[in-house]
Amino acid sequence: MTVVIGLDVGTKTIGVAVSDPLGMFAHPVCTVARQGVRKDCDKLMEIIAQKEVTGVVVGLPLELDSTEERSARLARQIGEELRERTGFEVTYIDERFTSVEAERYLLRTGMKRKKRKQVIDQAAAVLILQSYLDHGDWSQLGGTSS
Repeated sequence: MTVVIGLDVGTKTIGVAVSDPLGMFAHPVCTVARQGVRKDCDKLMEIIAQKEVTGVVVGLPLELDSTEERSARLARQIGEELRERTGFEVTYIDERFTSVEAERYLLRTGMKRKKRKQVIDQAAAVLILQSYLDHGDWSQLGGTSS
């Protein structure tokens, strides 16, 4: 059984989700307030140990023309630091529009604005991870890098 962590890395926060041990469903975990790559990864390593994670999926916020700008570089910094610390395969998933999709979903549920702001990054992390669970290549998990 494999538990995978999914991350929606933003400039101010990181949304965190994990899979169930069967790799069927993504579940929200928390939102980590950004404090710099090292401190962010310290917190993520605690979650990885607690949840017995064996693979990492990071949302890559590409521009509309598929180029990587500042936000994508921040996501890659987190992914690379986690790869170095864990030795796990890090898979990057195009996450354009996941925050918009998460916002729409939360609006449909009738969630109030204040609560939506608290969970939007977790919801986006769930969408990123669920996309991977539905379409990803699980055979590479536990490897070294992507």
